[in-house]
Amino acid sequence: MHLKALSLITGCLLLMSLTGCSRSQPESTEHALGDKVQLAPLTYVVVESDWYTQLGDALKVRSPQQRFMEITLSVTNGGGSDVSIPLLMAENSGGQTFVESDNGEGVENWLGLIRNVKPGETQQGKILFDVPLASYRLRLTDGGGPGAEKYAWVSVPLRMDVDTGVSVPSPSPVK
Repeated sequence: MHLKALSLITGCLLLMSLTGCSRSQPESTEHALGDKVQLAPLTYVVVESDWYTQLGDALKVRSPQQRFMEITLSVTNGGGSDVSIPLLMAENSGGQTFVESDNGEGVENWLGLIRNVKPGETQQGKILFDVPLASYRLRLTDGGGPGAEKYAWVSVPLRMDVDTGVSVPSPSPVK
C-alpha cells in the first residue's frame, strides 16, 4: 500500500510540476526592412537593398565576382560612449555567410570602414556585398567586444528590379 501511495503522490507532483512550467517564447530577432532594430546602445534601420551587375561610371567600371548587393541603413548610438561598428555579415538560406566588402569604390554615400558612432549621433550610408543573387539575412551587432556581442537579423528579400548599372553614352548620330 505504501508503494501505491508513494507512486500516486510522485505522479501527482510530477504532473503539477509539468503543468506549472511554461516556456516563454524567445524574443524574435528577425526583422523586416524599415523596422527599427534596437541592440542597445545602437538602433539600426535597414532602409532598402539594390542589386547591381557593375558600379561606377563609363570611364571607371567596377564588376563583381557574383552580384553587388547595396544596402542603405542608418545607425544611431543611444548610449553614453562611442561605439565602433564592425563590418556586417549577410547570411543566405543555406547558412553561408558573406562579409561586407571593405571596398566602397563606386558606392555613393558609402558608410566606410572606420565607423565610430558618438553618443546621440546617427550615421547613414550604404554598405556593399559581393554575393550570389538570392534572399539574405543581414546580421546586425550591438558593437560589443568579441564573445560579448548581441545580434539581430534583418530579412533582405530578393527583388527582381531593373538593374541600375552603369550608363554608357550612346554614339551621336551620323549626319
